[in-house]
Amino acid sequence: MHKLALAFTVMAGPALATGLEIEVSGTANGTVTIDLFEEIAPKHVAQITELAEAGAYDGVVFHRVIDGFMAQTGDVQFGNMQSDGFSMQMAGRGGSDKPDLPAEFSDKAFERGVVGMARSQNPNSANSQFFIMFEPGYFLNGQYTVVGEVTGGMDVVDAIKRGTGPNGAVVGEADVMKTVTVTE
Repeated sequence: MHKLALAFTVMAGPALATGLEIEVSGTANGTVTIDLFEEIAPKHVAQITELAEAGAYDGVVFHRVIDGFMAQTGDVQFGNMQSDGFSMQMAGRGGSDKPDLPAEFSDKAFERGVVGMARSQNPNSANSQFFIMFEPGYFLNGQYTVVGEVTGGMDVVDAIKRGTGPNGAVVGEADVMKTVTVTE
Protein backbone atom coordinates (compact mmCIF):
# COMPACT_ATOMS: atom_id res chain seq x y z
CA MET A 1 0.00 0.00 0.00
CA HIS A 2 2.81 2.41 0.87
CA LYS A 3 4.48 1.82 -2.51
CA LEU A 4 1.18 2.40 -4.30
CA ALA A 5 0.60 5.64 -2.42
CA LEU A 6 4.10 6.80 -3.29
CA ALA A 7 3.63 5.89 -6.96
CA PHE A 8 0.29 7.71 -7.03
CA THR A 9 1.83 10.80 -5.40
CA VAL A 10 4.62 10.92 -7.99
CA MET A 11 2.21 10.35 -10.87
CA ALA A 12 -0.33 12.83 -9.51
CA GLY A 13 2.23 15.64 -9.15
CA PRO A 14 3.04 18.08 -11.93
CA ALA A 15 4.80 16.55 -14.91
CA LEU A 16 8.49 17.26 -14.96
CA ALA A 17 9.58 19.39 -17.86
CA THR A 18 12.32 17.89 -19.95
CA GLY A 19 13.26 20.77 -22.17
CA LEU A 20 12.76 24.05 -23.93
CA GLU A 21 12.16 24.87 -27.56
CA ILE A 22 13.30 28.41 -28.38
CA GLU A 23 12.36 30.12 -31.65
CA VAL A 24 15.10 32.66 -32.36
CA SER A 25 14.72 35.53 -34.83
CA GLY A 26 17.02 38.31 -35.98
CA THR A 27 20.50 37.71 -37.39
CA ALA A 28 19.99 34.10 -36.29
CA ASN A 29 16.75 32.40 -37.30
CA GLY A 30 15.61 28.96 -36.28
CA THR A 31 14.87 26.66 -33.38
CA VAL A 32 17.12 25.83 -30.46
CA THR A 33 16.20 22.73 -28.45
CA ILE A 34 17.47 22.43 -24.88
CA ASP A 35 17.39 19.40 -22.59
CA LEU A 36 16.89 20.60 -18.99
CA PHE A 37 18.64 18.87 -16.08
CA GLU A 38 15.97 18.56 -13.38
CA GLU A 39 18.16 16.11 -11.47
CA ILE A 40 21.10 18.56 -11.30
CA ALA A 41 19.29 21.87 -10.74
CA PRO A 42 15.64 21.21 -9.82
CA LYS A 43 14.89 24.69 -8.39
CA HIS A 44 16.44 26.50 -11.37
CA VAL A 45 14.69 24.26 -13.90
CA ALA A 46 11.36 24.73 -12.11
CA GLN A 47 11.73 28.53 -12.23
CA ILE A 48 12.79 28.58 -15.90
CA THR A 49 9.91 26.32 -16.95
CA GLU A 50 7.41 28.33 -14.90
CA LEU A 51 8.56 31.54 -16.59
CA ALA A 52 8.49 29.90 -20.04
CA GLU A 53 5.00 28.47 -19.50
CA ALA A 54 3.78 31.95 -18.49
CA GLY A 55 5.22 33.41 -21.73
CA ALA A 56 7.69 35.60 -19.81
CA TYR A 57 10.61 34.71 -22.12
CA ASP A 58 8.68 35.43 -25.34
CA GLY A 59 10.18 38.55 -26.94
CA VAL A 60 13.30 38.65 -24.73
CA VAL A 61 16.55 39.71 -26.43
CA PHE A 62 20.02 38.20 -26.34
CA HIS A 63 21.58 41.24 -24.65
CA ARG A 64 25.15 40.03 -23.97
CA VAL A 65 26.92 37.93 -26.59
CA ILE A 66 30.68 37.36 -26.46
CA ASP A 67 32.31 35.62 -29.43
CA GLY A 68 34.13 32.45 -28.34
CA PHE A 69 32.36 32.48 -24.96
CA MET A 70 28.55 32.65 -24.64
CA ALA A 71 25.18 34.21 -25.54
CA GLN A 72 23.12 35.55 -22.60
CA THR A 73 19.39 36.21 -22.48
CA GLY A 74 16.42 35.90 -20.14
CA ASP A 75 16.06 39.36 -18.58
CA VAL A 76 12.26 39.37 -18.47
CA GLN A 77 12.19 42.73 -16.65
CA PHE A 78 14.20 44.98 -19.02
CA GLY A 79 14.96 42.69 -22.00
CA ASN A 80 11.45 41.99 -23.28
CA MET A 81 10.95 43.90 -26.54
CA GLN A 82 7.16 43.54 -26.13
CA SER A 83 6.97 45.30 -22.74
CA ASP A 84 6.85 48.96 -21.74
CA GLY A 85 9.96 48.48 -19.59
CA PHE A 86 12.17 47.36 -22.52
CA SER A 87 15.60 48.97 -22.59
CA MET A 88 18.70 47.65 -24.36
CA GLN A 89 20.75 49.81 -21.98
CA MET A 90 19.16 48.15 -18.92
CA ALA A 91 18.87 44.62 -20.37
CA GLY A 92 20.94 42.30 -18.21
CA ARG A 93 20.27 44.16 -14.97
CA GLY A 94 16.84 42.72 -14.28
CA GLY A 95 15.17 39.46 -13.48
CA SER A 96 11.63 38.34 -12.85
CA ASP A 97 9.12 38.85 -10.05
CA LYS A 98 10.15 35.46 -8.66
CA PRO A 99 12.70 35.10 -5.84
CA ASP A 100 16.40 34.63 -6.51
CA LEU A 101 17.57 31.03 -6.31
CA PRO A 102 20.14 29.31 -4.09
CA ALA A 103 23.07 27.94 -6.10
CA GLU A 104 22.77 24.36 -7.33
CA PHE A 105 26.39 23.74 -8.33
CA SER A 106 27.29 20.36 -9.83
CA ASP A 107 30.22 18.56 -11.39
CA LYS A 108 28.74 19.06 -14.90
CA ALA A 109 31.37 20.92 -16.95
CA PHE A 110 30.69 24.06 -19.00
CA GLU A 111 31.20 22.55 -22.45
CA ARG A 112 30.05 23.91 -25.81
CA GLY A 113 26.23 24.00 -25.81
CA VAL A 114 25.84 23.86 -22.02
CA VAL A 115 23.24 26.23 -20.57
CA GLY A 116 24.04 27.98 -17.29
CA MET A 117 22.25 30.47 -15.06
CA ALA A 118 23.53 34.04 -15.00
CA ARG A 119 23.94 35.70 -11.62
CA SER A 120 25.58 38.64 -9.86
CA GLN A 121 28.64 38.30 -7.59
CA ASN A 122 26.37 36.56 -5.07
CA PRO A 123 26.24 32.83 -5.96
CA ASN A 124 22.62 32.73 -4.70
CA SER A 125 21.32 35.47 -7.02
CA ALA A 126 20.29 33.60 -10.20
CA ASN A 127 16.74 34.49 -11.22
CA SER A 128 15.65 34.36 -14.87
CA GLN A 129 18.72 35.03 -17.01
CA PHE A 130 20.66 32.21 -18.61
CA PHE A 131 23.48 31.76 -21.10
CA ILE A 132 24.50 29.23 -23.77
CA MET A 133 28.18 28.39 -24.22
CA PHE A 134 29.78 28.82 -27.67
CA GLU A 135 32.97 27.14 -26.44
CA PRO A 136 34.07 25.36 -23.24
CA GLY A 137 34.41 27.67 -20.24
CA TYR A 138 35.88 25.47 -17.53
CA PHE A 139 36.63 28.49 -15.33
CA LEU A 140 32.84 28.59 -14.70
CA ASN A 141 32.79 25.02 -13.34
CA GLY A 142 31.50 24.90 -9.78
CA GLN A 143 30.84 28.66 -9.86
CA TYR A 144 27.61 28.81 -11.88
CA THR A 145 24.58 26.50 -11.97
CA VAL A 146 24.28 24.26 -15.03
CA VAL A 147 20.63 23.89 -16.04
CA GLY A 148 20.73 22.16 -19.40
CA GLU A 149 22.34 21.51 -22.74
CA VAL A 150 21.54 22.31 -26.37
CA THR A 151 20.46 19.14 -28.20
CA GLY A 152 19.45 20.76 -31.48
CA GLY A 153 20.00 24.06 -33.26
CA MET A 154 23.54 24.81 -32.15
CA ASP A 155 24.00 26.30 -35.63
CA VAL A 156 21.29 28.83 -34.68
CA VAL A 157 23.12 29.63 -31.42
CA ASP A 158 26.37 30.08 -33.39
CA ALA A 159 24.62 32.63 -35.65
CA ILE A 160 23.34 34.88 -32.81
CA LYS A 161 24.43 38.50 -33.28
CA ARG A 162 27.61 39.22 -31.34
CA GLY A 163 27.94 42.09 -28.93
CA THR A 164 30.40 44.87 -29.62
CA GLY A 165 29.78 47.09 -26.62
CA PRO A 166 31.28 46.94 -23.14
CA ASN A 167 31.41 43.40 -21.74
CA GLY A 168 29.76 41.97 -24.86
CA ALA A 169 26.69 44.22 -24.84
CA VAL A 170 24.71 43.95 -28.06
CA VAL A 171 24.48 47.30 -29.84
CA GLY A 172 21.55 48.09 -32.12
CA GLU A 173 18.91 45.51 -32.94
CA ALA A 174 19.44 42.31 -30.96
CA ASP A 175 18.40 38.78 -31.75
CA VAL A 176 15.34 37.72 -29.79
CA MET A 177 13.71 34.63 -28.32
CA LYS A 178 10.48 34.98 -30.29
CA THR A 179 8.81 32.14 -28.38
CA VAL A 180 9.97 29.76 -25.67
CA THR A 181 7.98 26.56 -25.22
CA VAL A 182 8.35 23.90 -22.53
CA THR A 183 8.61 20.40 -24.01
CA GLU A 184 8.09 17.04 -22.33
